[in-house]
Amino acid sequence: MLLNINPINPEGRKISQVVEILRKGGIIIYPTDTVYALGCDIFQQKAVERICQLRKLDPAKAMLSCICKDISQIAIYTKPINTPTFKLLRNNLPGPFTFILEANNDLPKLLKNKKNTIGVRIPDHRVPLDLVEELGRPILTTSLKSDDDILEYYTDPTEIYEIYKKLVDVVIDSGPGGILPSALINNTGNEPEVVREGPQALKW
Repeated sequence: MLLNINPINPEGRKISQVVEILRKGGIIIYPTDTVYALGCDIFQQKAVERICQLRKLDPAKAMLSCICKDISQIAIYTKPINTPTFKLLRNNLPGPFTFILEANNDLPKLLKNKKNTIGVRIPDHRVPLDLVEELGRPILTTSLKSDDDILEYYTDPTEIYEIYKKLVDVVIDSGPGGILPSALINNTGNEPEVVREGPQALKW
């Protein structure tokens, strides 16, 4: 199903429709403030496995990420956040950043890699934030990469739908996607490390 959702003022009825799909173990393609992404309810193990198969990811080795509605929700699934890390999150979220933190035992086992870490995001985009708010828990997020040698990420939701309509339960069309993924910052060491630059500079 291809579902148009307004990116500025998402229609509540359509958000509820997608959340019902997530609760039943469905997988979706949705917009973020960077690129379009594959997602599911993080507590639906079979859905997480389906996404890993689609992206050819090994959960034990990959660094999976999830979208949270706020820093308080991030703290539910990670080990205690120290003051410098909290300030870094507060200064940059919502925004195009993924922060790698140490996971705790409340995070589903399948989402943890051998390093016991998780990437967390609070995108500056109403659609994924409204989905997480109504679902009541985070959703998995992994960028939708293209096979194109020039354009690394899909930007056209209609094209995405034509490619993935038999592989996912719904594709959300909220307009063209970006071409740059989020910045990736590792916060598991003594000092934050910028692993990948993104569309915006980090505010320290």
